[in-house]
Amino acid sequence: MTRLLIRRLQTRLRDFARDGRGSLTVEAVVMFPMLFWAMLSMLVFFDAYRQSSLNVKAAFTIGDMISREVDPINAAYLDGAVRLFDELARTATPPRMRVTVIYYNAAQNKYYRDWSDQRGGVPVLTNADLVAMQNKLPVVPNNERLILVETWSDYSPPFNVGIDRQDLYNFVFTRPRFAPQVKFEA
Repeated sequence: MTRLLIRRLQTRLRDFARDGRGSLTVEAVVMFPMLFWAMLSMLVFFDAYRQSSLNVKAAFTIGDMISREVDPINAAYLDGAVRLFDELARTATPPRMRVTVIYYNAAQNKYYRDWSDQRGGVPVLTNADLVAMQNKLPVVPNNERLILVETWSDYSPPFNVGIDRQDLYNFVFTRPRFAPQVKFEA
């Protein structure tokens, strides 16, 4: 009797293993959550790269805008520039920006600051800070001036898929175009 029961059980298990009905449902239950997570992850990674790209383009736009000025700029001009950056980058939180005009002294092989101003609570750039970032600055002729625009904005991913909240930092420099130096009126 037990042999007959074991034989029937083996036959039923063999038939069950060969039966393909319902396998699509099981595969769908297993795969749909993974597929949904993969699509959500791609959306978040694309959004992060898109936001980073928008920030870089907006920072270059601000640098280009300042480089075309022949008259001195003032605090109201920089207020407008940070609002423009915010509009172009479409940031969720208020951005921070620092604009600095620097020049190169070839005899001392150092960069010096003409002026620096900020919006959003970052400190102004000092000559000591320039020493620390000299390897990030381009090689230029003696007394050549550069407009250095630095921007910061927060990025928070819409879903938690492995990317943490980030502070997107941009560091762009531009030569003055129509005047030898961009001046700042306090």
